[in-house]
Amino acid sequence: MPVDSAQKKAIEHNKGPMLVLAGPGSGKTLVITRRTQWLIEKAGVAPGNILVVTFTRAAAGEMRNRFDRLMDGRHLPVSFGTFHAIFFTILKHAYKYKVENILSEDEKYGVLRDIVHQIDVEMDDEKDFLMDIAGEISRVKGDMLSLEHFYPSNCSKDVFEEIYEAYSEKLKRMRRLDYDDMLVQTWQLFRDYPHILAAWQKKYAYILIDEFQDINRVQYEIIRLLAKPENNLFVVGDDDQSIYRFRGAKPEILLGFSKDYPDAEMAVLNRNYRSTGAIVKRAEQLINHNEHRYVKNMQAVREDGEEIWVKAFKKPADQYVKIIREIVDAHEQKEIPWEEIAIIFRTNVQMSGLVEQLMVYSVPFVMKDSVPNIYQHWIAKDIFSYMNIAFGGTSRTDYLRIINRPNRYISRSYFDEDPVNLSNVKDYLENREWMVERVEQFEYDICMLSSMGPYAAIQYIRHSIGYDEYLKEYAAYRGIKSDDLLEILDELMDKSHAYETWEAWFEAIEKYSETLKIRSRQRFEETEGIRLLTMHGAKGLEYALVYIPDANKDISPHKKAMTESDKEEERRMFYVAMTRAKNSLRIYFTRERYGKPAEMSPFIGEFLAF
Repeated sequence: MPVDSAQKKAIEHNKGPMLVLAGPGSGKTLVITRRTQWLIEKAGVAPGNILVVTFTRAAAGEMRNRFDRLMDGRHLPVSFGTFHAIFFTILKHAYKYKVENILSEDEKYGVLRDIVHQIDVEMDDEKDFLMDIAGEISRVKGDMLSLEHFYPSNCSKDVFEEIYEAYSEKLKRMRRLDYDDMLVQTWQLFRDYPHILAAWQKKYAYILIDEFQDINRVQYEIIRLLAKPENNLFVVGDDDQSIYRFRGAKPEILLGFSKDYPDAEMAVLNRNYRSTGAIVKRAEQLINHNEHRYVKNMQAVREDGEEIWVKAFKKPADQYVKIIREIVDAHEQKEIPWEEIAIIFRTNVQMSGLVEQLMVYSVPFVMKDSVPNIYQHWIAKDIFSYMNIAFGGTSRTDYLRIINRPNRYISRSYFDEDPVNLSNVKDYLENREWMVERVEQFEYDICMLSSMGPYAAIQYIRHSIGYDEYLKEYAAYRGIKSDDLLEILDELMDKSHAYETWEAWFEAIEKYSETLKIRSRQRFEETEGIRLLTMHGAKGLEYALVYIPDANKDISPHKKAMTESDKEEERRMFYVAMTRAKNSLRIYFTRERYGKPAEMSPFIGEFLAF
């Protein structure tokens, strides 16, 4: 396959550092594999002295396979691997670690759960809390921060430090290391033992890094040490596709590469071989609104093709039905394979509405990212516990779950019987008239709920019982935004509209939950059906027909994007989603959401240039 002039410049770069800016569809994998071949065949570099680093095992496997094909099937000893795989190999040599020393993600959450229970952290959303804490621990390690200068966003500084130190101590006692420790310990090893560093510098004389925009601080510091003294460091990335800041990625590292290596050469791969001219043009108009970036002036190799479709709908359900009808038509009339159709969402939470409709219309689909089941959310479980009791349930679990949501100041100790008998509870409280009144008010509310359909019941729980106020108080205690919690209730109410009875809704919920469970076990690459992805999950993929639904303000850009750098990252995510499309791109938004007015995403105005 012939290469263009920019690709040729990158492939045939001789020695020293080089930054390759590779726009969407510009052939970066080809450049990395061809350069590896060139180093061996033209520059005389021994294959065992070349290291190619990727960010995922799948990418490393694909790169290795393409390189092997390029070398006519010869399996040369070039090292292809992720940062974690390469660095764990180094640690194995130094410390005799085995695979058994690695802490799995499930084990990690188990350790954190035990610690949180031991120090008695008060929270109602354990799963979310543990995920947030795990993410912040990872950030401390990846950014090489001291605890003293780190301020968590999910709990108090004191609580976070106690959890962090207990977690670190537990891993030391177990002689286990998590994935972030692989990086930190490799950096410490190289810093403290120059002779070990020198041996690995000699081993990996030429280093090539893919997706360089996703590198974090500790990864970069290790690579800088490893590349010395020759600095034969060849990095390929696209600052416009840096969308993993939440995982610790530092796009500023790519932007500052030329300062760290003033003698670095640069190649700009700005020819898009994937998308039509219309898609490339609109995507370029969008990303040009970002200020902190390298200008690339991406050009399409292909013809303009059809213009991007932008459509408005009244509400999300209308939009989803339209999408389904269009993709069925595209499959049946235009013979586009299901696997060449993708629907890309800003977050996986948004997918549930479309998933329910796809089930109704029996359209095959597969999800790359797991979709959180809203009916398994702790807030939904609270609502269902209220209704279980309203329908005559006497489970102690249901009572304990909601008796103080909102706070009725009734001790859990009064509910030690299972099944619960409220008459007995009132007998225990006969000398505390004010508490008896609260139990009687609870009984009255339960009686009211028993005659209500889903929508009216949720409304009553929220406003008459005071559940909304409870969520606001809880959000303030946790230091999170109450809007995020209230939106769960908004979505539940929105879904409840379609059902007159709880029986009908519970039946639909059971069917939906079972299907979701089955779909989550399917292998994305091997399953027939349209592709449902998030903007993060879509990176590196391409499809003939792409939809971006819910292109609304507060979704894209997300309402949590407060700073200018946050908004630039949101724009990069939208850019990544747009540039997944090869032939057709359709972007839809709605005029209302959860019964409230909704605005079009400002990104639409930017790429349409009005």
